[in-house]
Amino acid sequence: MDFWNRLIGGTGSLGTSQRRKEQQPHLPTTPDQRLQTFKRIWQQILHTWRNCRENDESSQDFFQANIKQLNDMLLEEEKRSDRHCMSFVFQAEVYIALSKIGQRARLDVVKETITTFSTLVDTEDENFLGQKAFALSLMDFLRGTSQRLDSAFSNEFVELLFNISAKIRQTPAILPIWFTGLGGGDRGDGREEYESMGKHQKFQGVTNKDDFPLFYLLIDFVYSEGRVGDFARTGLLYIIEAASPGSELERWMIESDLATLMASGLGALYSQLSRKLVMTYPEKEQPPILALSDYTNPANELAYAAETSTSPEFQTHLDTFLSYLIFWQDVLNHCKSIEVKQTLLDHFRILFLQQLLYPSLLESSDIDGGSAVAVLTYIRVILDTLEHPDIIHLILSYLMALHEKPPTPSTAPPTPSVARRRKSLDLLTMATKADSKPSPDLFNLADLILTSLKSNSQQTVAATLRLVSIILRKHHSYSISTLLKVKRIDEGAPQKTIGAHTKEMKLLFSMINRIGVDDDSGTDSYEAYLKDNLELLECHPCSAKALEIKNPQENQRSESRAKDLYTHTLRLDDPLLKSVVELLSTFFSNSVETNLILTCVIVDLASCCYMKPEGWLLYDPAHYEYDEDSDEEFEEDWEELIAEGELGDGLLEELERKQMKGLKRARKEPKWKDTPPVMEVLQSLTKQIEVYRREIPDLDDKLFERKNAFRLTEHLNEAMSGQGVPPQPSRSVNSQNVIDSLISAVSPNTSARERLPQTQLDGSGYSTPNLPLSNRIPVRRRMFSLDGDRVGRRPRSSTARGSVPFGSHVADTSMRKVRSLHPAQFMPPPPDEEGGSDAGGSARSETSMDRPANGEIGVAGSSRVEAREREFSLSHLLTNALILQEFIMELAALTQVRASLFEDIKFV
Repeated sequence: MDFWNRLIGGTGSLGTSQRRKEQQPHLPTTPDQRLQTFKRIWQQILHTWRNCRENDESSQDFFQANIKQLNDMLLEEEKRSDRHCMSFVFQAEVYIALSKIGQRARLDVVKETITTFSTLVDTEDENFLGQKAFALSLMDFLRGTSQRLDSAFSNEFVELLFNISAKIRQTPAILPIWFTGLGGGDRGDGREEYESMGKHQKFQGVTNKDDFPLFYLLIDFVYSEGRVGDFARTGLLYIIEAASPGSELERWMIESDLATLMASGLGALYSQLSRKLVMTYPEKEQPPILALSDYTNPANELAYAAETSTSPEFQTHLDTFLSYLIFWQDVLNHCKSIEVKQTLLDHFRILFLQQLLYPSLLESSDIDGGSAVAVLTYIRVILDTLEHPDIIHLILSYLMALHEKPPTPSTAPPTPSVARRRKSLDLLTMATKADSKPSPDLFNLADLILTSLKSNSQQTVAATLRLVSIILRKHHSYSISTLLKVKRIDEGAPQKTIGAHTKEMKLLFSMINRIGVDDDSGTDSYEAYLKDNLELLECHPCSAKALEIKNPQENQRSESRAKDLYTHTLRLDDPLLKSVVELLSTFFSNSVETNLILTCVIVDLASCCYMKPEGWLLYDPAHYEYDEDSDEEFEEDWEELIAEGELGDGLLEELERKQMKGLKRARKEPKWKDTPPVMEVLQSLTKQIEVYRREIPDLDDKLFERKNAFRLTEHLNEAMSGQGVPPQPSRSVNSQNVIDSLISAVSPNTSARERLPQTQLDGSGYSTPNLPLSNRIPVRRRMFSLDGDRVGRRPRSSTARGSVPFGSHVADTSMRKVRSLHPAQFMPPPPDEEGGSDAGGSARSETSMDRPANGEIGVAGSSRVEAREREFSLSHLLTNALILQEFIMELAALTQVRASLFEDIKFV
């Protein structure tokens, strides 16, 4: 019977159960049995290890199976109260031999050894991490196997390093076990070695991995992607966080090569980025606003060695660079030692800014097919990603050539190690300046911006405008006296009156109505703009001090810069303003992408509470003029009040008389003497629309169809994203709805964007997004952005974005061509001509516009304007006209919100 059972055992249930029992190891049931089994297996492992040949496959199989069994028994024991096996490992120092076995073992044995060490590290019964022998054995094993890691268990390897760092963070008393200090504990030898070094060697720092092997193992993986890089960066943050001021670890970090490794690693990742970049959009996900224009994909004509912003390789390199850049920021946020942070910033300035970023800025060109676009885009992404005030100050003060005395980090004198390191840094900086290399004093970031804005390349202009928008919106204080020429406004300067404000609002709304078809939902749209601009102004970094909003990210440096800010306005000879006005004057022939970013720059420029829009955007109160009969009318009203007996006597009557006169005068609408340059161009563009309306009889019908096309795109996107579709509008369509429909079409990828600005450690030790105050852009404000504004974002899933509705409308408007009009023919007449202040004034001749004198801005005769006079499609004109209409509506909302929030209006 046994014979037949063995013969048919493979198919019978009895034979199957017996075979499974034979294959499964016998698990002991009592603590004593478990301990005896554990000892027996360990003795077998020791015997095999001492007597086997090197690289013997059968021995390696034995190690893999039995080490795994030991770990399973330790894990099983954790569920019970008796921990005899763990105590045996601790008392017998099993980890010493286990470390030696794993160092020369096969990779699968190494994996099981890592798992077993992780079990010992995680246990709370025995103080393994507090034992010097355990630390030495584990570090010998990890250092011996780090050079032959396999991707199959690299996560477990780095996670073990992270767990050790987390334990050190929880129990700082065990730090001396893992950190031996300079020279393996001999301070004298280490200090003499450091003193004997030259200035360049001191700058690089001392490399001694025997002092702190855990530290260097983590550094090896901070550049990795995915979970490996996250674990390594967070573990390193825990160690840096443990460097308290005045500690031995602080001195070691300052004199070690930590700063050199971090700065050179950042430079290496930056060097992987393409030197020539072309901003593109995926063909299947091209925003409809670009499809409904004369947009051509620049990827069709790439220059040599140029790379597109949507290529997977470029996006991978950029994501890796930004992840490491955020790690730099995390280090500065969590490091308790001011001296360590200053050492890191010094190396960041010399190794990254001076030797990599600025030379790439200096070597960029507008004629080589994308190097200017690349460096402008990289600087923009860096400034948009970082939020730490110290590193932002270091970048902008260096690139903008701001020679400011750095604030003293502490009142206490620096330690000897810090003093020596600072001296070597000073010597190295002097040696660098002695070379015949250009510096930001000769050509800085502001010079590059102003030069690039005059480029004939739409790609370069768009990239420059994006960078300007970031600087103005997030770092406005650094643009004063560098990028912008401003003049101070004294406290007693004339202030805009309520009457002037009312007249300006009427002028803006008259231009809105003259561009497109009237609409019955304009009130709701304007209210939405008011809410968005209120959030935009409140979130501006300069608004915190003016509105007494507490900013949690503000430190001593940002507070000092906020105190230095003063009320100002743009000078009319400001080069940036001139470039903006020139670009705005060719609005209809510009690319849609350029116009979207250009309008964003103007709004960002007027969003700062310290920047007064009067003089360059709105009318200057110093040039208000009133009718002479205003005093006579006041006297008549005053006599009526006296006759009615509503006034007092004596001084009180005189005081009331002055207040009443001031109130009546403030409510009086003044006459404009000089038209601000931006307002002048907006009036010119409005009159051009009227000329196009006379030349194109069906222009209003085409505008209505274009609005419906954008609205249909919005509804399709909302439906495919699971949101409800709003009801269909009536024939009267507000142009605001067009931009509402563009929110989904031109907004940046928020999920990727939220990851970039700043990360902080949560309770679990991982980096989590923390969107700063200045980055909370209102939804309707983001309508002036394109997906390309955020370089390196992964393409979205396929939606209705790539499709363009109203095919016959698109085909018709794309085939019909219109000519560009000379902006000078449509400027408002001079003040002495009748109707000069009226938005609906007649067109004027070109010769009457030739008045740019005394630093004022004019666009007539500009070579840029003449060069851009060309033909474009009716579809291109329709889209730009809608953008212009929405831009003017946003300016109106911005003007009204500023008046109420910043008290820009005088009522008396």
